[in-house]
Amino acid sequence: YDAQHLGVGTTNPELGPMQNGEEMSPLAQDSNKPSAPPLPPSDPPPSGPPEYPRPRLVFHTQLAHGSPTGRIHGFTNVKELYAKIAEVFHISPSEILFCTLNSHKVDMQKLLGGQIGLEDFIFAHVRGETKEMEVTKTEDALGLTITDNGAGYAFIKRIKEESTIDQLKTVCVGDHIEAINDQSIVGCRHYEVAKMLKEQPRGTPFTLRLVGPKKAFDMIGMRTRAPKSSEGKMVNGKETLRLRSKGSATVQEVPNEFEERATKKVDDLLESYMGIRDLDLATTIVEAGKDKMNPDDFAEAMDSVLGDFAFPDVFLFDVWGAIGDVKDDRM
Repeated sequence: YDAQHLGVGTTNPELGPMQNGEEMSPLAQDSNKPSAPPLPPSDPPPSGPPEYPRPRLVFHTQLAHGSPTGRIHGFTNVKELYAKIAEVFHISPSEILFCTLNSHKVDMQKLLGGQIGLEDFIFAHVRGETKEMEVTKTEDALGLTITDNGAGYAFIKRIKEESTIDQLKTVCVGDHIEAINDQSIVGCRHYEVAKMLKEQPRGTPFTLRLVGPKKAFDMIGMRTRAPKSSEGKMVNGKETLRLRSKGSATVQEVPNEFEERATKKVDDLLESYMGIRDLDLATTIVEAGKDKMNPDDFAEAMDSVLGDFAFPDVFLFDVWGAIGDVKDDRM
């Protein structure tokens, strides 16, 4: 016989004395056993098809004056691109003046801007000869169009025929403007340099210190054929890598006909008003304005995206008109 049938009371140290004939319930028995912690809630299943990582984009590069071929990847802006190229060829990033795509020549039509085709081959032009000269303005404009490399170097993109600068045969397209009157302008944007040159008084000599890109070796024609610049098969040949000064680089479709035509018109207006050419800046302006319904919305968007440039109202008005003309197929 057990204690219950004998009428003997039992004592549980936690529940206190049990009365004769009283049974411990199963719940009370279980409460004396240690319990496991509750399981965390499971995450909801992901919606949509599973994501697959895009293959790493690898680009091939050479020094424009002649070098072996290097492979670079993992950059999101021009400064990081230059750092990757410099690392491959064991040089300082400050040695690189600018890059061209698919041509080792100093060809401003091939200049690397904010977009790189996924099949493009990158040629880096490095510092060569330094030259200094005295210039005297005979008219308001020197006849220079300035651009920059996105990493602190402004250089000459175009020289107007029969202009003041055109008379100086030592000045060439592709020359980096390093100093004006012995004042270094390294780190200045193209529009700042253009303004400095415009403000030089007529009839008063000033000095320019220029650095030309290093000249190619005689064996430049014997370079190896450029291999393709991507890995994986998720590239359709109609995409570009868009480099951005803020944020990550993105792969996007090549510009359509409207975007190409509008960008060219805006680039022409940048040269006319500011003495600079910058396809990446022109592209950003077109992107800011193409979906706007009126000039006020466009001006507000420009102030938000490119307020540092302080574009004059007359420039914004002409840009808005040019974008509208392209939309209406008037250009």
